[in-house]
Amino acid sequence: MQGSNHTEELLLAQLATGGREATEQVYKQHYPTITKWIMHNGGTDADAADIYQEAIVILYEKSQDEAFRLSCRIGTYLFAISKHLWYKKANKMQQGPISLPDEDRQEWAYEDDISAHKEREQYYAQLNAALEQIGEPCQSLLKAFYHQDKTMQEIATGFGYTNTDNAKTQKYKCLARLRKIFYAAQVKQ
Repeated sequence: MQGSNHTEELLLAQLATGGREATEQVYKQHYPTITKWIMHNGGTDADAADIYQEAIVILYEKSQDEAFRLSCRIGTYLFAISKHLWYKKANKMQQGPISLPDEDRQEWAYEDDISAHKEREQYYAQLNAALEQIGEPCQSLLKAFYHQDKTMQEIATGFGYTNTDNAKTQKYKCLARLRKIFYAAQVKQ
């Protein structure tokens, strides 16, 4: 069992770095089981693919957190996340609550992971919407600094500012505008 724990830790570490082979291995090992379970519980092959993809994204995001320690096997974690996501989706598709089998009536330890993932997804969607509203050149300037990791010197040269101080001032103004738009949208909700 010690060897298999080491293999699971290695696989999780490879997933954290975006390793394609690790992702393919996880898909091959666990996708059929989860697909079969979802289809057995009223879902389609497309439902299973969507649910499994979301579970993989949650696992990937958790693997990025250095404090995250998997207390079970990867397959068990993915299965629990997938079951929970399926129950939530099935509940939304039906008008009333679905009845869960007795073994699934426990509180899901993974609900926090899913909630955090959904909140982060919503936050980034709102941030992207605010970024779209801010317009040019602010949108390009902020993307160059935060997404493309360009230095202030590169930004000053690329955007035609006379020096890095002017570029920093413009970045500060753009960031202030972005915050204003973003938080105004937050208040409206």
